[in-house]
Amino acid sequence: MNLIALQVKTSPDFFANLEHIKKLILECPEDSIILAPEIALSGFCYDRMEEASEFSTFAIKQLQKLAINKTIALTLITKQDDKFFNTLYIFDKQKILHTQSKIKLFPLGNELDHFDAGCEEDIKIIEINGLKVATLICFELRFPELWQKVAGADIILNPAMWGLKRKDHYETISKSLALVNQCFVIAANSADLNMAKGSAIISPFGNVIKDDEEEILIEKIDLEEISKVRKYINIGLKI
Repeated sequence: MNLIALQVKTSPDFFANLEHIKKLILECPEDSIILAPEIALSGFCYDRMEEASEFSTFAIKQLQKLAINKTIALTLITKQDDKFFNTLYIFDKQKILHTQSKIKLFPLGNELDHFDAGCEEDIKIIEINGLKVATLICFELRFPELWQKVAGADIILNPAMWGLKRKDHYETISKSLALVNQCFVIAANSADLNMAKGSAIISPFGNVIKDDEEEILIEKIDLEEISKVRKYINIGLKI
């Protein structure tokens, strides 16, 4: 199967962002898991949160339709009970397979002033077409206790809007996540000018496919790599 990280810029035009993401998704092959950067359709538009949450309702329906022979994952600004959340959606077979809202809000980005945190219980391993998949959203990468919640996953997703000044942190932690959990990692970071890029497909052996100049990063993977590394470097994860 194919693992795909999208690495795109986000403009102030929500509809243009959606059309661009849809275009890239259509270019991706079938039998793929596709991850877009954190809130790629809107950015952290704190002065337009209501508008963004209403747009997300429209975008969800559009993306659902595209998830026929592809699994699509991204986060959106959502609203519930007058509170705003940064919510991951995973679409598969034209259904919403899983949602989880970001629980670790980034204080340097003023997220605590505009978002409410989700529930930690929603960070879990889910099954997608026989694969164990889990997600940590951007800043959540920095919390070792959350790594325990995704231990045993075959693939870990990380949609991010990670700053340029901490590019080395993002790339190092993403690779470490794959090595420690002996799994594949899809890291999809924003390509905005002040963002780190560094999107990558990382194997259980720590092999990294990345290119800061590309919008679509794709790698056809051999799932046997997971059982191989867990067998020969046994740290107690299930094969």
